[in-house]
Amino acid sequence: MDSVASIFSFITTPVSWVIVQFHTLYGAIFGPDTGWAWGLSIVSLVVLIRICLIPLFVKQIKATRNMQALQPKMKAIQERYKSDKQRQSEEMMKLYKETGTNPLSSCLPILAQSPFFFALYTVLNDIARDQTVGVIDQSLLDSARKAEIFGAPIPAKFMDSAETVQALGATLTDVRVVTVIMIVLMSFSQFYTQRQLMTKNVDLTVKTPFMQQQKMLMYVFPIMFAGFGVNFPVGVLLYWLTTNVWTMGQQMYVIRRNPTPGSLAYKQRQEKLRAQGKIKEAPEEIEARQAAEAARAARQQPKRQTKAQRQAAGAADAKTSLEKQDEPQDAKPAEADKPASGSARQAKSGQRKGQQRPKHPSKK
Repeated sequence: MDSVASIFSFITTPVSWVIVQFHTLYGAIFGPDTGWAWGLSIVSLVVLIRICLIPLFVKQIKATRNMQALQPKMKAIQERYKSDKQRQSEEMMKLYKETGTNPLSSCLPILAQSPFFFALYTVLNDIARDQTVGVIDQSLLDSARKAEIFGAPIPAKFMDSAETVQALGATLTDVRVVTVIMIVLMSFSQFYTQRQLMTKNVDLTVKTPFMQQQKMLMYVFPIMFAGFGVNFPVGVLLYWLTTNVWTMGQQMYVIRRNPTPGSLAYKQRQEKLRAQGKIKEAPEEIEARQAAEAARAARQQPKRQTKAQRQAAGAADAKTSLEKQDEPQDAKPAEADKPASGSARQAKSGQRKGQQRPKHPSKK
């Protein structure tokens, strides 16, 4: 056992012990040296860890929703105390304390999984180097090195050389094909889970920077994991893929059963419960909703036209505009006559005024 494994033996030993126990169970069914026995042992390890992390997942949901609700107040504090960073931090901590919100709670599941992820990586890395680790002795080590998942040994990596892969009894092509497929599935499941959260379980009535951050992470995380995945053993890729699938299913359950108020999933669930008669509304709310639906239905959407119809409409508009341009030119002579007649009237009135009889001197 190398120095790194000895330093972290407090976590690698329990993880290796759990894997061995599951391997004993599945080995009796599928055979001790098969990929099914070792692969299902890793999957069962994931399931056991995620079951233990369910309370942290509940805290994560509550913390995420609280952070979404606090974003407008946080932004106001930042704008108010943008020149005083210390006061800004004090007001932020005061806001967190008043609302009972912990910003780190949304990261708890990931942080709690990190030691197990590192321990599994260490165990599989030592198996690849033909070194015993934890409670895995030499006989179990030889069995694990023989186990393959779709032709790829569980300790093999995408970046391994042909000599390293041949020492594990496999071909470089099989290893790279399997690892690429698992990396793509791992990244896609990560992206889909985040996208599902953004499109269905986010309060659309509040536009905050938090939504932009989540949208950015939706694209950053899959790329990041794809980059790291080329250095992960097949067993670790199986672990992370299983974790993502579990998270995706858990997220779907939460969205269906307990969606965020104001989100698309929440509106769909309310409509479903309303149709089933499980939600009783006040008469005023029913009238307001019916009026909104009637106004929405009364809106006339423009009909789509074919290319020929659009061209015909354009020609008609052009003809109309030409006719309008011709009208002022015809009207100009008539308009020119008006000032002339007006000036003539003024001249006549001036002549009348000029021909007035002078007043008698006695009437001065």
